[in-house]
Amino acid sequence: MKKKDNNSDDFQVCPIDYGFKRIGGKYKARILWYLKKDTVLRYGELSRALPDITTKMLTQTLKELENDKLVHREMFYQVPPRVDYSLTCTGEELIPFIDHVREWSLREMEKEKDLLAVGSR
Repeated sequence: MKKKDNNSDDFQVCPIDYGFKRIGGKYKARILWYLKKDTVLRYGELSRALPDITTKMLTQTLKELENDKLVHREMFYQVPPRVDYSLTCTGEELIPFIDHVREWSLREMEKEKDLLAVGSR
């Protein structure tokens, strides 16, 4: 690990921190997953897929994913304007890892459900 220079964020650079800064949080991995599932989504479709996200948070999260080169934003100048979001090649590389976490989560959730069922007898 190395310390970043004084002109940048004051934190240690670590590959784990680097990765989770880009895909961590409540919505980023879910947005990447939905884009993989549906290939191209518009803002409204993403908003409906994530009913618990605010407009401000969705806009901010999409900008961060775009800045990190994980999501491609394509603007169509028409009436009404249209914006499509899709995964970049770099974003697509993350999908197997997100799927692995999803599969692990399903197994762990099932274990918890089984423990709760045994405990309630």
